[in-house]
Amino acid sequence: MFSIRQLGAINRTYRHLNRYQRILRVLFKYGFSDLVDRLHIDQYLETGLQMINRKPREQLDRHTRPARLRMALEELGPTFIKLGQLLSTRPDFIPPEYLSELAKLQDSVPPFSYQEVQQIFLEECGQDPEEVFEYFDSIPLAAASIGQVHQARLLTGQHQTGGGRSREVVVKVQRPGIENLIAIDLEILAHLAHLMEEHLEEVQGHRPSSIVDEFARSLSREIDFTIELANIQRFSRQFEGNTSIHVPDVYPQLSTERLLVLELVDGIKASDVETLKERGYDLPLIAERGANLVMEQIFVHGFFHADPHPGNIFIMPDNVICFIDFGQMGRLSLKDREDFADLVLNLVSADAGKVAAGVLKVTSQQGTLDQDALELDIGDFMDRYLYLSLGELKAGKILQDLLELVSRHKLSLKPNLYLMLKAMTTVEGVGLLLDPDIQLINLARPFLKRIKVGQIKPTRLAKEVGETGMEYLALLRDLPDEARSIISQLRRGKMKLEFEHRGLRALENSLDRASNRIAFAIVLAAQIIGSSLIIRSDIPPHWHGIPVVGLAGFLLAGVMGFWLLISIIRHGKM
Repeated sequence: MFSIRQLGAINRTYRHLNRYQRILRVLFKYGFSDLVDRLHIDQYLETGLQMINRKPREQLDRHTRPARLRMALEELGPTFIKLGQLLSTRPDFIPPEYLSELAKLQDSVPPFSYQEVQQIFLEECGQDPEEVFEYFDSIPLAAASIGQVHQARLLTGQHQTGGGRSREVVVKVQRPGIENLIAIDLEILAHLAHLMEEHLEEVQGHRPSSIVDEFARSLSREIDFTIELANIQRFSRQFEGNTSIHVPDVYPQLSTERLLVLELVDGIKASDVETLKERGYDLPLIAERGANLVMEQIFVHGFFHADPHPGNIFIMPDNVICFIDFGQMGRLSLKDREDFADLVLNLVSADAGKVAAGVLKVTSQQGTLDQDALELDIGDFMDRYLYLSLGELKAGKILQDLLELVSRHKLSLKPNLYLMLKAMTTVEGVGLLLDPDIQLINLARPFLKRIKVGQIKPTRLAKEVGETGMEYLALLRDLPDEARSIISQLRRGKMKLEFEHRGLRALENSLDRASNRIAFAIVLAAQIIGSSLIIRSDIPPHWHGIPVVGLAGFLLAGVMGFWLLISIIRHGKM
């Protein structure tokens, strides 16, 4: 029999049956039928799976399995593309050969029609775009999975009311139906994650359900444009008065959950190196400024652009840097920043014991940890890098190797630390594109030392001592009541101990399947016996002298028996 949790999963599965079958068809198409079999999806979609061709196309044989996974995610659309991009930052969950392939995922889709844009404006503003703006270009500048961008011009006075400096703006319009599609895909992903935890032992320690939950929170923030607007406003306040960065103006009075209006940035993409050179920009200065700005976002403010790739960075006159697309932002608490700074500085001081302790502070443990083996690997890691010259050190490579070391010992970084490492690695790549001699590690050092100095300031120490003292006082105040409650429960025999069984899910599923087949076989036997009795009793009506009801019973029993036999053979159990 199915549990309540399984029944809920079945209900969600059938509610989105068409989309589920579409996902399975794509997985079969790209050669992942083995994964579907291991997840035992057939117990939820028995009929649907029988109609799907399991043979991958022959021409896909020339592609590697990681490449086929990337192609499948791209074909499945926005939710799966975003998921692949998230997984490309998780070496603890994805094998190395998949990471580089998933990093190639392109968030590029055809634009939607201007009629749909008009409909969204009517639903959000009650007006047509031409009524809201003096000018609105019906042809989009760019299109992506979440939305597309149109150029427009504000009505006279609108920019002053909104606090902006320019009448030329861009309008980000949410893709029609994207919210519903993402909601359906997230439910299906949650079900698949649940099946992975039940049937794939190699991923159980990585908690796929928690990764899907993290992804769902991130994606829900990205499709709500009011959150992106708030991100831009906070980002702007962080850099108020800094002349090396320009943050686009936003127009809250014209923006909604599905529309975002912001200043049109007149600049050159950081990836367009040739144009920057032709126009006399100082590329080494731009590379240094960009890296310092990202370091400041991470280590000073704890609120940073999580995807600073070249397409999201524009260079303006006087070598001023402008970030765009604030849908993905990372957040780090002061403690997380301090723990990471301690880890890096201990690496520089070559103290394997302190580095191991620092690793444990910024990670969560998924299994039994061998502390000696961890320290030994950390010692090897430091020997590999600490004796190289500064010019030979590349932050991206060091961080990647550190992540692989952590994953090897079944440790996981906190989610926002993955975003931080992704941002640092990405900005180093942009910096090297502009200046091959840039040294991100050297640029990061002052920010790390600043955090370290902040830890020993008298005001900080006094604050921590006061907070710790208050926590101990609260503990002492609550201790008598807590002890009295425990003793009272012991006296009345109401103290309960809870045990969690692990590794029994496969046995439970096997027993469920066996009991279902036994019940099916009993019904089948009863059908045969009942039909035999009807024929023996010669109960009318007749067809060519044979009782029709008895004959129909035998035919039905034959179909049922054949179905049971096929099911047993398909699962390799005879």
